[in-house]
Amino acid sequence: MHYKSMPALAVASMLFSFAIAHAATVGKDAPDFIGTDSLGQTRKLSDYRGEFVVLEWTNNGCPFTRKHYNSGDMQSLQKEWTAKGVVWLTVLSSGPGQQGYMTPSDENAYIAKVHANPTAAILDSNGTIGRLYGAKTTPHMFVIDPSGKLIYEGALDDRATLDPDDIKSSNNYVTNALAESMAGRPVTIASTRPYGCGVKYSNSSE
Repeated sequence: MHYKSMPALAVASMLFSFAIAHAATVGKDAPDFIGTDSLGQTRKLSDYRGEFVVLEWTNNGCPFTRKHYNSGDMQSLQKEWTAKGVVWLTVLSSGPGQQGYMTPSDENAYIAKVHANPTAAILDSNGTIGRLYGAKTTPHMFVIDPSGKLIYEGALDDRATLDPDDIKSSNNYVTNALAESMAGRPVTIASTRPYGCGVKYSNSSE
């Protein structure tokens, strides 16, 4: 197919449809990906088949992200679930020059500073993984079961505010999805609207 012979609008529409068709969808296999973490190690989603996986989109300049890290909430969740065998991958899709962009050394220093506990932090500065999953906000959460199916996507919890005091009374969707699935039950709430700052992809105006 020769894109040059097609109207620009038609090309854009076709590419958009292609992206939607390959986006992460609850109940279907989570799209596989390969990324490099802040320690220079290659991380491939399919290598974690047989384990629960949480994907957490993050941006340390976003006030919604800061709410959960400054309060220790996100670190506590990471520690709790990785101790139970869950693979927790934070993903940084901020492009160069955008809020939240981190070099490997920057990210490692940040992890140490806030005592974060992810399995790894994947640097996705070109936005490939973020766009593959349709990650919209920071945070935006995805939970994948041992069979490789996406069982939850959306907000971290039901308190879309900047007040850390709201965390205590919140309904944490990620915790619920993991607990229900590990107990052999269907996930009650499998999809919600994510809240937070827009992911700062390369050339993003958000």
